[in-house]
Amino acid sequence: MRKGVLELCVLSVISEEGEAYPSDIISKLEGSELLVKQGTLYPLLTRLKNDGLLHYTWRESSEGPPRKYYYVTEVGKEFLNGLLLTWKELVYAVQQSTKNIATNE
Repeated sequence: MRKGVLELCVLSVISEEGEAYPSDIISKLEGSELLVKQGTLYPLLTRLKNDGLLHYTWRESSEGPPRKYYYVTEVGKEFLNGLLLTWKELVYAVQQSTKNIATNE
């Protein structure tokens, strides 16, 4: 489940920003209290790119070598919309399943 949620969050961050550098993605996720390490993020970005959901452009950097900036493809946007719908359905199902417990405490 965490894998799917991480895909949702990473695609959402990149989509919201238009394009994003991996360390910026990590910072944004950490700001939401979702801790992700580079060793987790980079393979995920590669897989999403290989699946056609992301693409990247190279940009020169004044701080060192060129950097990859990722953006969501049209296929990725459709996939993200499907993930968002599934997430909303899951949240609703969990809320309905646990509402009696939450109101009794």
